[in-house]
Amino acid sequence: MTFQHAYDALLTRWDVPVEQLELTDEFGTTHVNACGPADGPPVVLLPGHGATSPVWFGVAPRLASQYRVYAIDLIVDAGRSTNTGRTPKTPADLHLWLTNVLDGLGVDRSAFCGHSYGAWIALTYALAHPERVDRLALVDPTDCYVGLRLPYILRALPSLVRPSRKRTIAFLRWETQGLPVDPQVLELAGLAAEQPSTPFVRPKRPTDDQLRTITPLVFVAGHSKSQDPARLARRVTTLSPGATVVQLDTASHHSLPSLHAQELLPELGKFLDHAQ
Repeated sequence: MTFQHAYDALLTRWDVPVEQLELTDEFGTTHVNACGPADGPPVVLLPGHGATSPVWFGVAPRLASQYRVYAIDLIVDAGRSTNTGRTPKTPADLHLWLTNVLDGLGVDRSAFCGHSYGAWIALTYALAHPERVDRLALVDPTDCYVGLRLPYILRALPSLVRPSRKRTIAFLRWETQGLPVDPQVLELAGLAAEQPSTPFVRPKRPTDDQLRTITPLVFVAGHSKSQDPARLARRVTTLSPGATVVQLDTASHHSLPSLHAQELLPELGKFLDHAQ
C-alpha cells in the first residue's frame, strides 16, 4: 500500500462529507480536510508529529455535527501539505504559516485542538496571537509544560535518524504498550515516515510566566512513555490554575487521539460549547 492509499483509506472512515482544500502561501501548499456546516463555529485540529490529519477520524466527524472542522496537515511534516516555498525554521515562521492558513480559510478566530507536537504549535500560537484563538485544547502536549523523558528520546532516535516504516511502527508499538492501536493508524504513520518532508521546527518550551496567561483544556495520558504524566498534571494545575485537566488513565501518548476518541469527545464538547 502506498502512503496516499493509506491516507485516503483512513479519511474514508470519517463517515461525513470531507472537503479537501489546498491553500497556497509563501511557504507552499497547505492541505486541509474540512467537514461540518460552513457557518458553524470553527475548530482547528493539529496532529502530532508523523501522524497526519486523518488520525482525527474518531473526533472530527462527531464535532462536525455542530462545528466547522479544519484538520490541517502540518507544513513541516509528512502529509499532503508541501513546503515548496520558504522553509519554516522558527516558531515565528510556523505562526505566520498558521495565520496564513486561517486567513485563507476566512477564519478570524477559532478554537484549537492539538495533539503532541500539534499541541505545542497550538499553544505557542495562542501565546503569540491570542486574538486568533478562541479556545485551546491540548491532547497530551509535549514540550509545553514538561520536557520529554530521556529513554523516550533515545528510543525514538533510530526512527528519526533513519526513518522507515518498520522502525516507526516498532517504536509506536513500544510506546503504546500492547494497547489495540488501529492498524490503519500504524500503517499510515509507518508509510508517512518514508515520505520526504521538511524537518520540523524544534520546539521551545514556553516560560512559566507565559503559561500563567492561558486556561486550556489539557488531556493527560496516564501511561505515556513520552513524559511524566503526574508531573505534567501538576505543572498544568500550578501554572494554569484556571485550566481543566482530564486524566486518561488507560491512554499512552501515541494511542491518542484515535483509540480514545470516546473519552476525549465529552470533555472536548463541553469545553467548546462554553466558547459559544
